[in-house]
Amino acid sequence: MTDPLFEYLCRMGDSTLVLGHRVSEWCGVAPVLEEDIALANTALDLIGQTQLWLGLAGEVEGKGRDADALAFHRDVWEFRNLLLVEQPNGDFGRTMMRQFLFDSWHLSYLKGLAGSSNDQIAAIAEKSVKEVTYHLERSTDTVIGLGDGTEESHRRMQDALDRLYPYVGEMFLTDAVDTAMTEQNIAPDPATLRPAFDAHLDAVLQEATLTKPQDNFAHKGGKTGARHTEHLGHMLSQMQWLQRAYPGATW
Repeated sequence: MTDPLFEYLCRMGDSTLVLGHRVSEWCGVAPVLEEDIALANTALDLIGQTQLWLGLAGEVEGKGRDADALAFHRDVWEFRNLLLVEQPNGDFGRTMMRQFLFDSWHLSYLKGLAGSSNDQIAAIAEKSVKEVTYHLERSTDTVIGLGDGTEESHRRMQDALDRLYPYVGEMFLTDAVDTAMTEQNIAPDPATLRPAFDAHLDAVLQEATLTKPQDNFAHKGGKTGARHTEHLGHMLSQMQWLQRAYPGATW
């Protein structure tokens, strides 16, 4: 049986890795220069967090795999990221809605991890909170600005919310790995974070003049590796091809 702590660390690292790569796809093609720079910085923050999470995962596993090996030499069914983060960028509005939904969960979860009984996890969370606080401020402002903007921007943001909301529920599902982490006081129970998330989401959507979908159906399977969308495989084929073609290459 896989060590629950290793599984857990991969969940954290894989989600930031996949989202970091997705956001980096905007580099050089964002709507305006300021957004290009801001998105690139967000991607760098997420990849930096990935190095810490997956680096620690490699230490816990004890098989000689470092963060790079875990990122570039695992196949799609070995990834444990949330399904939300692997969704394609779409237009700028969809990218920022995805970012907002993830940031809203991410910040509250990291704050819970700051009190972890595992000192290394607590240290990673404490460092990451500073970065993700900015991420959430920016994505919140953008969702409000576009949602309550022009008729076109409002329509696009509502479409983005309708498309992405079904992936929100997975962030709060609790399974055996989450239970093991909670019992050891390593991490909070994801389900306990849902009320605060919903309250924040409702407040932002009201200001953005957007309507939250009433259907609470939740896609799941990403963080357990049981199911991913077809988008992850295509993304990994781009992200991993250099290391797969030239194993161990350095520069």
